[in-house]
Amino acid sequence: MHTSKRNLFLIVAGVLLTSLIIAIMVVYPRAKERWTAPLGPSLGLPTKTPTSEASILVEDISTPQSTESNPGTNEGQASATNAVLASLATETSNPTPTPEPMCGGPPAMTVLALGIDGSDDYLYGLSDVIRVVRIDFVTPKVTVLDMPRDLWVEIPDIAERHGITHGKLNQAYFYGTPGMGYYDGPGQGAGLLARTMDVNFDLQADHYGAVNMQTFVKLVDAVGGIDIYLPTDVDGTPVDDKTEDMGYFYAGQQHFNGDQALRFSRIRKRYNVFTRTSNQNMVLCALKDKITNPAVLPRIPQIIAAFQDSILTDLSLEQLTQMACLVPKVNSENLIFTSISEDLLTPSRVYSPQQKAETFVWEADYDILRDIIRQFLAGTLVSDSDGVSCP
Repeated sequence: MHTSKRNLFLIVAGVLLTSLIIAIMVVYPRAKERWTAPLGPSLGLPTKTPTSEASILVEDISTPQSTESNPGTNEGQASATNAVLASLATETSNPTPTPEPMCGGPPAMTVLALGIDGSDDYLYGLSDVIRVVRIDFVTPKVTVLDMPRDLWVEIPDIAERHGITHGKLNQAYFYGTPGMGYYDGPGQGAGLLARTMDVNFDLQADHYGAVNMQTFVKLVDAVGGIDIYLPTDVDGTPVDDKTEDMGYFYAGQQHFNGDQALRFSRIRKRYNVFTRTSNQNMVLCALKDKITNPAVLPRIPQIIAAFQDSILTDLSLEQLTQMACLVPKVNSENLIFTSISEDLLTPSRVYSPQQKAETFVWEADYDILRDIIRQFLAGTLVSDSDGVSCP
């Protein structure tokens, strides 16, 4: 009897174990695929082949040189070449240890962060806020570069069918939205904007995240609002009958709900776009402070899950979790906001065929802008003069 019960137990245990193994084999790949899959259309940018400085050096010193005018120099050149190659081989075989990236992320990631003035379903909209975010998972450090939306740029991939070759930077997103139907490449509006950034500024983003105004309001409210100290009054009241009333914000400590944070971030008429960028940076710093608050931090995974269908992004749940993990590890001085200096931008007007009228644009030396962006992407941009960290 005892033996029968034991055999029955072994049979039941075997069946349960087998069922568990089968369930893991079936469910785990699906769960992992969902965890690592992009939440929205991917950018699909063509990969650029990186060029190694070491390989260039080896190529240059290994190329045979003419010795017609200097016979007898081959031996010296060969010796120098062998010495350099030996040095490179030593450096390769004994590399300097590199710290591991935190939170399971890559060493660095570049994300287009876009604020969209458009519909809840992202069928239309202008990217009125364009920030490039470099996330360093090793240091850790986050650097945010503001791109002026009124730069006049070449817009690729839509000229053949729609005759559009140029426009403002924020219009690139608009022309790529599904509602417009101008662009059928990958990534929709963010995809066309990413290609525009690549063509004009050699800026190739890894990912993007787009948030419309309604979602921004709900996000701020979801963390309980934000706290901001204003050194001076900020006047967002109308300047004419065509200006939307953004409110009046008094100097001192303020607590903003989502709607107040949005209106404060949009104030421009009495000031300029640079003041608006500064206001937006204050909001982002306050949002970072609130997210890292011990009372809110444990709820971040639930907040991400709740808003994943309201934010347009090609980041995966895994990558969003990695970023959320990194946030509390970034010191205030390592959250840097920088922008294209006002001194490099000249106000101008150009004729827009689509609008059939002249429109305001910023003129700039694009070679200088490309150099700034190159340094930004490499993490070597010196921003002590133009960059501002959170207080």
